[in-house]
Amino acid sequence: MNATPWLTVSRGTAPLLVSIPHTGIDLAGLEPRLVSPWLGRRDCDWWIDKLYDFANDLGATVVHTAISRTVIDVNRDPSGASLYPGQATTSLCPTETFDGDPLYREGEEPGPSEVDERREKFFVPYHAALQAEIDRLRGLHDNIVLYDCHSIRSVLPRLFEGTLPVFNLGTNDGKSADPILQERVAAILVGTGETWVVNGRFKGGWITRHFGQPQSGVHALQMELSNRGYMREPEEKGSPDNWPVPYEAGFAAPIRATLENILKTAIAWAQG
Repeated sequence: MNATPWLTVSRGTAPLLVSIPHTGIDLAGLEPRLVSPWLGRRDCDWWIDKLYDFANDLGATVVHTAISRTVIDVNRDPSGASLYPGQATTSLCPTETFDGDPLYREGEEPGPSEVDERREKFFVPYHAALQAEIDRLRGLHDNIVLYDCHSIRSVLPRLFEGTLPVFNLGTNDGKSADPILQERVAAILVGTGETWVVNGRFKGGWITRHFGQPQSGVHALQMELSNRGYMREPEEKGSPDNWPVPYEAGFAAPIRATLENILKTAIAWAQG
């Protein structure tokens, strides 16, 4: 029996590890303490697991947590330090949404000891799984690519100005991946005709920054997608009546084809 049923690892042998850290909606029993369960799930990276469900067919290894980022954000610095000093962001165990709405009922926020407990229970196993798969794949290949999958609403004034590009590629300002790999992925983005940026507002979270070690053969990319690229995203921030919108395979097909091209390109680069 899996001792951590919320953690899924699907193993392949290609030089590609796909991380899916933010699609979880399991609130781990926090529902009575939250303003509402819906609010606790609003900032989920909706349907990203469906969007990338072709990855296994490419031979990729996929690591996925079912635990909500409201419980703990496995893409934050485990010490609690901000990854974007001076900019608004959410914490290791968030107490507010991306919009700044309180997540918890008054007096129900987690204290330091509870944060430590959640870190040991949910953060540590996720990162141990990533490290174990990195070690396994590095035993098979000289170079591997860790691809961290994300999405976010297109307009979030608290986090960024204006409308976010559809594709936001992050390599920690070039530190987490070989520049040739970055260039090849950027070339694909150019060809889409959609808006895109490399190392813009989202340069890569803890997963990209911690594991991306090109000198050791581990090249990490973060892809932050604007929701409108694959969902019929409402113009407003959404309500329980209209968010999340259902996943529509047909609507998502164009961006999915681009993402498949990116993952195939990453594999070919690593093998080359």
